[in-house]
Amino acid sequence: MEMHQMRYFLLVCETGNFTRAAHAACVSQPSLTQAIGKLEEELGGRLFQRDRGGCSLTELGRILEPGLRNIQDQSLAIRSDAVRFVRLKKRPLRIGLMQTIGARRLAPQLALFQREHPEVEVEIVLKPESDLLARLESDAIDVAVSAPEEPPGKAFALQHLYRERYGVAFPKSHRLAKLKKVTLQDIQREPYLDRLNCELRENLRAVCLQRELPLYATYRSNDEGWILHMVREGMGIALVPEFTLPAGDGDLGFRYFEDPPLHRDVSAIFRAIGRKKAETATLIDFLSRRNPGSP
Repeated sequence: MEMHQMRYFLLVCETGNFTRAAHAACVSQPSLTQAIGKLEEELGGRLFQRDRGGCSLTELGRILEPGLRNIQDQSLAIRSDAVRFVRLKKRPLRIGLMQTIGARRLAPQLALFQREHPEVEVEIVLKPESDLLARLESDAIDVAVSAPEEPPGKAFALQHLYRERYGVAFPKSHRLAKLKKVTLQDIQREPYLDRLNCELRENLRAVCLQRELPLYATYRSNDEGWILHMVREGMGIALVPEFTLPAGDGDLGFRYFEDPPLHRDVSAIFRAIGRKKAETATLIDFLSRRNPGSP
């Protein structure tokens, strides 16, 4: 199996058309078709089903596509690391962040880390937690920052970084601005904006059912930015981790959630087996030291 065959395959997946894929790859369509044909022979079956509108993946193609894409991602990461090291004389450090980890707490720390360690080039990747663990296992990233509900397994080690409380975000003129803290009873009848990636989403739902205080979602999204935009526009309120809100956002109000009290523990996750990069150990130690007194 050749790298160019995998690249052609993935381009056809993305464009849904052999002609467009060949144009994107800067090769002739017969060359691309021939390369994919050889790949199909090697893998033992058809990867695409052609039709008048273009083509679609066969069942075999659907099974193989995630693995081939992962191989390509790793190949590009390796090549990028080599180019940076040779040309820039810098050591790359790839940090995976869970999608719901806000920048307000970590961004200043990472900026300070890079000023103190100018030889390190930081790359940040935002992914769901399950994807981060897979990337850690394959060495596609060096460390993940996440808030796991359960231990991630024997293959990984954790270093606690900080505890983050949850609160309610609302438009600055909202009635909740008059309260010091907010309870579930206070928001029962409010339009609720549901964060689909929230780690505590099911826990909150269970508490609502137990207390017979339902929350009715008027909007759902897996993107933190969209949720906050909808709050600003007055479409509802949202339950968010405290460091999700940008500093100095004058259009949003925020109050800590008191009943039930909600929080999450944010940790650095790294491979327990095998040798870590020196830069990885330095970063984890740096982030831990910058959070003295954390629970």
